[in-house]
Amino acid sequence: MPEKRLVSLLLQLVCTLAVCAAFGARAASTPDSAVPERPAFGVLYTAWIDAGEPWATVRIRLTRHPEWVRWVRLEVDPERYRDIKGSGTITREGTHLKWAPPSGDAYLQYRVSLESRRASGTFDGRVTADWALFRGEDLAPVVRVDVEDGTQSQAKLRLNVPDGWSIESIYPRYASGRLKIDNPRNIFDRPSGWFLLGKTGVRRDTIGHTRIAIGAPVGEGLRRMDILALFRWTVPTLQQIFPDFPERLLVVGAGDPMWRGALSGPSSLYVHAERPLLSENGTSTFLHELVHVAMRARSEPGADWIVEGLAEYYSLEALRRSGTLGERRFERAHHDLAEWAARAAGPLDAASSAGATTARAVGVLRRLDAEIRTASGGRHSLDDVAAELASDRRRVSLELLRASAERFAGRPLATLSAVSLSAPPPAP
Repeated sequence: MPEKRLVSLLLQLVCTLAVCAAFGARAASTPDSAVPERPAFGVLYTAWIDAGEPWATVRIRLTRHPEWVRWVRLEVDPERYRDIKGSGTITREGTHLKWAPPSGDAYLQYRVSLESRRASGTFDGRVTADWALFRGEDLAPVVRVDVEDGTQSQAKLRLNVPDGWSIESIYPRYASGRLKIDNPRNIFDRPSGWFLLGKTGVRRDTIGHTRIAIGAPVGEGLRRMDILALFRWTVPTLQQIFPDFPERLLVVGAGDPMWRGALSGPSSLYVHAERPLLSENGTSTFLHELVHVAMRARSEPGADWIVEGLAEYYSLEALRRSGTLGERRFERAHHDLAEWAARAAGPLDAASSAGATTARAVGVLRRLDAEIRTASGGRHSLDDVAAELASDRRRVSLELLRASAERFAGRPLATLSAVSLSAPPPAP
């Protein structure tokens, strides 16, 4: 056989084998039994908010494939939710409402009070003639859903507000003005985080990969530029500790009669306008809540001290590592917390952690960090544990903390032993 003809036949054989292999690979990856990916079902939230009127009207409409949603359960306090109506089947189960939507024209509508008054008489949600400040979870208090397997929602929110009012939230906006509601952790997306509507003043900046907005109603005295300055010093440190630090952050605040405290929410936080950036003891309410935002952690019963302790511990670490607090002031802050804990702290596994108990938790976590560093030869620290807990969707528990810490340390840790945690806090 001539040499050229032999080469030609070999080339044809190689090409044929390559085509067969490619076809076989395609056939293996797309078997006849494979089910094509279905599009998401659509959810449109519409809210009508009037100036000076605490009661807003909210409608939830399933705009595409309502037949994929079997039922939706909402938490509806009868003192805050009323005038409930809609299509499909609506049943009340105590403070829960169960909505089974029909296959067409599926909607649920109700009125909700956006004002929330605490036992002290102050507000953590309020509507005035000029502005409204509330949490998005109040608009749609969905707690559980049952949908077809493999589906998820594509949700939007349309806010109808008085002329001249602006809208601030954690969500990007479509050209239509609707907000894109998207939370990868949820199958049925719903509004969340803080909302600020009305005649407001806002300062914006980008720090690292995070777009930040600081807003308050006009005349409420929130020191927006001061807060941005504090964040420019400290947020880069928190972004290093928590790789999943949010890409958008909204900080809102107002003066009296709003609550004189602070509350975090998804990618957002509220702080009273008169709260200092740094307290005299060297701690920061703003950074404490910002760590909560970064971690997005909830606790199992008896483990609130871990979540609150991490927030306080890393608020101090952010101040030290950024150079905002000097070493001497930093050590003094820890000494004051240890003194407070020794004087007044209760058991760590209390139902909720605050004050002296959180101060005690900071001491435990500081000793834990030192023990992890020693056991791992400096390769790991509490930073690794905190980042792992932040990325874990499970509720934080002592068992989860212990397992993570011991994995990075490479051995059991005395700091987290039952004997150590039940012993009285050491004197500073």
